[in-house]
Amino acid sequence: MTYRRSRTGNPRPHELPHYQALLDDTDWASLATARGTGEALPTALASIINSDPAVRAAATDNALREVTHQNTIYEATVPVALYVAAILNHPAIAADDADLPPHRPTLVRLLEWLSDTAYDADDECVAIGERHFGKGFLDEDREMRAFRDLRPAIFSAVHLLLSHDSADVRDAALVAAIPLAEHPVLTAHRAELVDHARHLLATSTDRHNRDRVLDAMKAWGHDTSALENADDIAARERYARLKAERDSWWAADGTGGYSEDPPF
Repeated sequence: MTYRRSRTGNPRPHELPHYQALLDDTDWASLATARGTGEALPTALASIINSDPAVRAAATDNALREVTHQNTIYEATVPVALYVAAILNHPAIAADDADLPPHRPTLVRLLEWLSDTAYDADDECVAIGERHFGKGFLDEDREMRAFRDLRPAIFSAVHLLLSHDSADVRDAALVAAIPLAEHPVLTAHRAELVDHARHLLATSTDRHNRDRVLDAMKAWGHDTSALENADDIAARERYARLKAERDSWWAADGTGGYSEDPPF
C-alpha cells in the first residue's frame, strides 16, 4: 500500500491545517478511495459547509462514502479526516439545525465518522494486523500509520467539543476522543475523558456510546461496576456469549467440524 502526499507534503502531526489549504493543496485525484480515486472529493467536501442543510447532508454522505468501506483506511482517508476535523468549528456546521428530519446534525455525523475511523486504526487493530502479518504491519500499511501519526491534530479539534451545549455533540466528541487518546502524547487527557465518560454513563442510554466508554474505562484500569446498569450487564453477557460461539465456530471450522456460517 502507498500513501501519496499532498502537493505541500504532510502537515506536522500536532497541527491542524486550514480546511481550504487541505482542499487546494491535496492532489485528490492521485489518492485511492473505496470507489476509485478522489477527484470528486474536493467538490463534495467543500459542500459540507454549504449554508443549505440539505446540501450539507447530501455532501456529507457523498464525501464520507468515498472513504468508508470494510473498516479500511484508504489513501484519501487521512486528508479527509483532517478536513473534517478542520471544519468542526465552521459556522455552517455549528449552526446546523438538529430538527430537520430525516437529516441528523452534520456535526454529530462528522464526529461519528472520525470516531469510526479512529477505531479502525486503534491499537487493537494494529495488534490484530501484527498477529496476522507480522511486526512490520504498520510499515506496510502506510495509510493507517499516517492516520495514527496525525491523531493529536485531529484530537485538538474534537477536544473543543467535549463541553458543547448539545449532549449529542458532547457524547459524539467523547467517543471520538477515546481512540484518538491512545496516541502517546495524548494519554494525559485520559483523566479528563474519564470524567466526561462518567457523565455520559449517568445521562445516556445509547448502547453504542455506553459500550465505547465502558470499554475505555476498563482498559484504563477503572472499576466500572458501580456505573453499569442492567442493560450494560445484559449487553456484556450477550457479547461474551457471541464471542464464545464465534471462537468455537472458528476452532471447529479449522478442523473441518462445521460447514455453516458462523453464528453472528
